[in-house]
Amino acid sequence: MSGNVRLLNDTLAATKAEGRAALIAYLPAGFPTVTGGIEAIKAALDGGADVVEVGLPHSDPVLDGPVIQTADDIALRGGVRIADVMRTVRQAHEATGKPILVMTYWNPIDRYGVERFTSELAEAGGAGCILPDLPVQESALWREHADKHGLATVFVVAPSSRDARLAEITAAGSGFVYAASLMGVTGTRESVGAQAEDLVRRTRATTDTPVCVGLGVSNAAQAAEVARFADGVIVGSAFVKRMLDAPDDAAGLEGVRALAADLAKGVRGQA
Repeated sequence: MSGNVRLLNDTLAATKAEGRAALIAYLPAGFPTVTGGIEAIKAALDGGADVVEVGLPHSDPVLDGPVIQTADDIALRGGVRIADVMRTVRQAHEATGKPILVMTYWNPIDRYGVERFTSELAEAGGAGCILPDLPVQESALWREHADKHGLATVFVVAPSSRDARLAEITAAGSGFVYAASLMGVTGTRESVGAQAEDLVRRTRATTDTPVCVGLGVSNAAQAAEVARFADGVIVGSAFVKRMLDAPDDAAGLEGVRALAADLAKGVRGQA
């Protein structure tokens, strides 16, 4: 079975040892096609991303803004299935050797079966799962199977999370903590703001697990700002937008690669 949670842990330890934040890219499976999505992930990693989150497209992605919703809709109309998500994880990991996680809402896993999902994800080389809408108090079954298969369980914390709640969430999670930089849905923003820094400080008071910040980062300057106080910088909508705005698939891949290279400079303080 996969021990790729170790690969994730080692990757985050290595970036910390380099004195920088990790760059974590998000791209949905099946967008613009299954094969095209795999190539986009490879481009992000080739450009400088350290870790990739593969989105499992959902018909009602409540935490995602219009850019990711558009990509999800394209993937779903293209007929993407969980088997395609597993293929995406497998081929991206085999091609790059980098940690690949899945980000998904709980309902598809619940319908698919927890044991089936965790065993297939581990067998595909996945490092773990980010579960934005699974309450910690309802996560025991998931965590039991994830632990059995060597998968990280990444929970999301928000600025509204009280300190006692943060401690409960971080005690149950592994791999890293996903800190949502502000209330609302995913999307690029002019400023990531002070809320994120305060949330990271409060979260770190409860755990030694790395704390990575997402929601709103879209350029090297913002990545550099977040990298000053977080262990990782998570970028999703900006990558997807490069693909959506490109005149063709080749240009989209080049846009993803170029953005990853730019963000990689940001997390290294070279922006």
